Amino acid sequence: MLRVFSDELINPKNFVVTIELVPGRESFGAGTDTLVGIAKDAFADGRVSAVSITDNPGGNPSLSPDVLGYEIFKHGLDVIVHFTCRDMNRVGMESRALQLARMGMKNILCLTGDYSGKGFGGRGTPVFDLDSVLLTRMMQGLSDRMMASGDPEPFFTGCGVSPFKTLKSECLAQYKKLDKKIDAGSDFVITQLGYDINKFNELIRYHNEKHALIPVMASVYLLSPKAARAMNRGRVPGAYVSDTLYETVVKEWKTPKKGLKAAIERAACLGVVLKGFGYRGIHIGGIHRNFKTIARILDRMEEIEDNWPDYMHEFSGKEKSGYYFYDQIIKDETVPASRPFLKKSVLEYWPYKMLCFAHNLFFDKTGAMASVYRKLAAYLDSHNKSWILKRCLEDPIKIPLLSCQSCGDCGIQHVAFLCPESGCPKHTRNGPCGGSREGSCEVYPDKDCIWVRAYNRLDNAGKQPFFLKDKVPPRNWELNKTSSWINFHLNRDHQK
Repeated sequence: MLRVFSDELINPKNFVVTIELVPGRESFGAGTDTLVGIAKDAFADGRVSAVSITDNPGGNPSLSPDVLGYEIFKHGLDVIVHFTCRDMNRVGMESRALQLARMGMKNILCLTGDYSGKGFGGRGTPVFDLDSVLLTRMMQGLSDRMMASGDPEPFFTGCGVSPFKTLKSECLAQYKKLDKKIDAGSDFVITQLGYDINKFNELIRYHNEKHALIPVMASVYLLSPKAARAMNRGRVPGAYVSDTLYETVVKEWKTPKKGLKAAIERAACLGVVLKGFGYRGIHIGGIHRNFKTIARILDRMEEIEDNWPDYMHEFSGKEKSGYYFYDQIIKDETVPASRPFLKKSVLEYWPYKMLCFAHNLFFDKTGAMASVYRKLAAYLDSHNKSWILKRCLEDPIKIPLLSCQSCGDCGIQHVAFLCPESGCPKHTRNGPCGGSREGSCEVYPDKDCIWVRAYNRLDNAGKQPFFLKDKVPPRNWELNKTSSWINFHLNRDHQK
């Protein structure tokens, strides 16, 4: 009998356990058989509600979560399918969503996704036609259509959040984008991985003050030296392992048997603390060989859960310290942020003030000159002269200042007059991905995340409340390479 993940998670009396499975680059073989075997054993054990299956993690090709998930689903265990925006445009994503619905797999974790990795012949083209907020909206719309056509069950959509950030700008961006995802229709939340108990407490406290009815699950990982090294060096976007913890894990695993025991103990201790904090469940990752390790974690949790406060100190004072939304519940010595906020030069801020002034002057549809601009735009458009305005005035201003990509559906006003098309490798219009690290872009670490820059600009101008306030629709590709100024005044773009 199928255990229904959504039913179990929605019930506030339950503490739900899920497992993350990571397919490899094979359709058959020992690796794939092992994943199916873990799922079968999890179903037989009875304590696991679902498995989640990653979608080309790291941007590299692997077996589709759809086909592997369907095989597991037929064995009776519910499945959460990771669904990223990296590899398909919105047409392909909608088609894939309908396919999953037809197959009966409606638990979807909506993610922007890691940047593109290497496939046949080299790096693949990163698509990112939508971001995670827009993907969630798309799933909500599909659910409405499906139910109207007779399908009794909608998608049960989840989202991710990465609270383990150093800078105030990064932290607030993650929480504000989480609000957007929930407003778009997210039914549950899964955190990224980290070991700062103050941050875990901060997230659940922030969330419960706004969205207490939306269940949150926390990620728990069986930390091996290889995984700890990757997370410590920023190779797993959004996850964080400090130098101190990495060194501890390496020492523990000098004897593999002792290392595994220590990893199981760490996972179990973190799990019971998170349960004590009020998380609705845990999402266990890092299990690649058999279910026995998961069973040992769950057994140990049952032994120690009544004494969960005793284990809080094991996860304090070992991680980076920066901005905290609330006071820390465990105030131990912490490692200072390695990249503290530095006051930017006037060159970072003056374009915002100038462009804000120009936008208010020329792009206010309620302004005194709005009708004049609209008539001029209509005249140029009707006489096929829009190119004159674009080439002679719009491009010479926007390309040097913004590295404008001529998308024709300009979104700079939502990002403190920074271009999301040229400034963000993932073209996010509704907030950052989870991969920034101490303010740096996940893809180009030598550059600041565009959303960190946007926050700093607004904060400098005294307009912090406007940060991530707008709900921005997807880019309209029909307007590509046309004049965004003309499109604005003729109500063709998203700012109708």
